[in-house]
Amino acid sequence: MKKRICVIFTGGTIGSFSNGGVVDLNAETGSLLIDKYRTRFGGEVEFDTLRPLNILSENMQPDDLKTMEDCINNVDKEAYDGIILTHGTDTLCFTANLFSQIFCDIPIPLVLVSALYPLDDERSRGVENFAGAVTFIESVDYGGVFVSFENHGENCKIHLASRLISATQFLGEYESILNVPYGEIKGWRFVYNDDEHNPKQSDLRKKRQSCEALELCTDMVTIQAHSLLNFDYYRFDKVKPKAVMVQLYHSGTVCTEGDEANFKNFLAYCKKLGIEVIIATVDSSANVYGSVLGLSDACITAYDMSFEMATVKALLALGSGKSIESVFNKNYFFEKLR
Repeated sequence: MKKRICVIFTGGTIGSFSNGGVVDLNAETGSLLIDKYRTRFGGEVEFDTLRPLNILSENMQPDDLKTMEDCINNVDKEAYDGIILTHGTDTLCFTANLFSQIFCDIPIPLVLVSALYPLDDERSRGVENFAGAVTFIESVDYGGVFVSFENHGENCKIHLASRLISATQFLGEYESILNVPYGEIKGWRFVYNDDEHNPKQSDLRKKRQSCEALELCTDMVTIQAHSLLNFDYYRFDKVKPKAVMVQLYHSGTVCTEGDEANFKNFLAYCKKLGIEVIIATVDSSANVYGSVLGLSDACITAYDMSFEMATVKALLALGSGKSIESVFNKNYFFEKLR
């Protein structure tokens, strides 16, 4: 162990202060986070810090993501035991899934850390999340992309970044798909979650293929299925996306009867315009409902991965000139459950 970690600050709530009910950025919170960690947990780890940008994550633009990517690429991986990237919670899930692909073969742990409340708020778990990341980095001998996050009343969990799903409404808590985290911090030790759905720690030690799709494209529309959804409002006469992704119900279904709510009519419309249509997500081992028989053959289908990961993979495929199906079929960092 080198006892040395590179910390990359990018802003977000964990990099903010609250003032009169308003949460906003403060450049001093980087040193505050490390100071608070030192006060509570001590330790002999040396932290080197970088701040390539300071932004609230809801305002993240493609160039900002590229700035973070370049910063991580420029870190000397042989000089550190791991990298901690602080990030806002609002778009944590997207960046985590994205970086799990771009940095799927990183030789040291890259751990994303965030907080639901600023560090000056007693409800903040930012220091705990940071401490969890440090403990995890000190505990493992393999690389990869992970998220350290503590929900209310729970131990700090370590998630595979490729399996992190969107935060719960209002509470803003994070889970892995199937509610199976990669592990957790108990007594400030990392404990691997030996679940049948998790890769073995020995799998993490194996050399992984680098991702072939590294460029993002934003020319995609996402639609979430809900009762009485009117597909007729999605018309692309003036601006045409390269693809449309429809998030299906949990059972892999969508309305296929009626007129304006009929997905099959919308599919035919998109096909006529030459727009690729993606449905996500579908469990390859589940029974198929009669309402959607044949639908998987008529669309590009995201099998056995989260909707969040399917979104990232589709955008990377479109931006890199790769077929969406070929990128969906690759399993770069354990994103596919089967």
